[in-house]
Amino acid sequence: MTKDTLGREAYLERLLAAPHPGTDKVLAFYDHRVGAVCTDASLMLLPLDDHLVHRGDGVFETLKYIDGKLYQLEPHINRMKRSSKAIYLDPPCPWDEVAEIVQDVCRAGELRQGNVRILLGRGPGGFGISPYECPEPSLYIVAYKISPKPEEVYEKGATAFRTTVPAKQSYMARIKSTDYLPNMLIVREAHEKGMDFGLCFDDHGFLAEGSTENVCLVDAKGRLVVPEFTNALAGTTLLRAVELLGDEVMVLRRNVRESEIYDAKELMVVGTTLDVMPLVRFNGRPIHDVKPGPVGKRMRELLQHDLQENGIPLFD
Repeated sequence: MTKDTLGREAYLERLLAAPHPGTDKVLAFYDHRVGAVCTDASLMLLPLDDHLVHRGDGVFETLKYIDGKLYQLEPHINRMKRSSKAIYLDPPCPWDEVAEIVQDVCRAGELRQGNVRILLGRGPGGFGISPYECPEPSLYIVAYKISPKPEEVYEKGATAFRTTVPAKQSYMARIKSTDYLPNMLIVREAHEKGMDFGLCFDDHGFLAEGSTENVCLVDAKGRLVVPEFTNALAGTTLLRAVELLGDEVMVLRRNVRESEIYDAKELMVVGTTLDVMPLVRFNGRPIHDVKPGPVGKRMRELLQHDLQENGIPLFD
């Protein structure tokens, strides 16, 4: 069937009326091409020739704000700087301005709780693969609603399994790129298996990370063991939790094999939205007494307190 060929006004009218699932979750967004913040999610559109879209040529970060306080802005911006440097990409404005826009977008959304995502792409300019056909990088920032997991999930604990999806290569694992296809496959496999989290391992059999979370465990001696970030992204939340623990718990950084998970006293995933989620079963087998442990609870408590004490106030 031949499709209509429309002019500008008719096309815009049909475009704005087209289905756009998820707009009810969007609070506000920024597009550097326009240079302004908007609260009408029906206008949140990317050009198809942005290499961010058709090549995955870009990087991103996700932050949260709770009770009107934005958490860990500087660490996230610093990690984004490292990611963008690794792919030879600079933002279209100074980094300080990026940080300011993030706060502007959160405020424009008016809710005191949400997530905010920063997307830095190679920009529009063509459908080739060369980065040189894009005159200017793209910058998109979106604040959106979040649905925190109920407290009873933290009290009961979650399940995990060894995913069939391998860990990313070391070089790519350390870049928070928009190419999250392996991460999506982990989440899909977890859903198919009726599990909460999939954990991936590298070619040497060492524990790497979850789909969007870091993993750590407490060994039989009560020490917090953090796997090396060789094939995993260094998580801002995990690093901050370890820093906040101080001398309360001995922390070891080393490679971890699957067999060690079954002997652990605690197993947990750590991430921006979750904070610290205890895992009480792995591959169907119980972890210790099948209950969330004290170290994970303490880490979450410290992170929540830190947000209240050191989060950036967004509203007067």
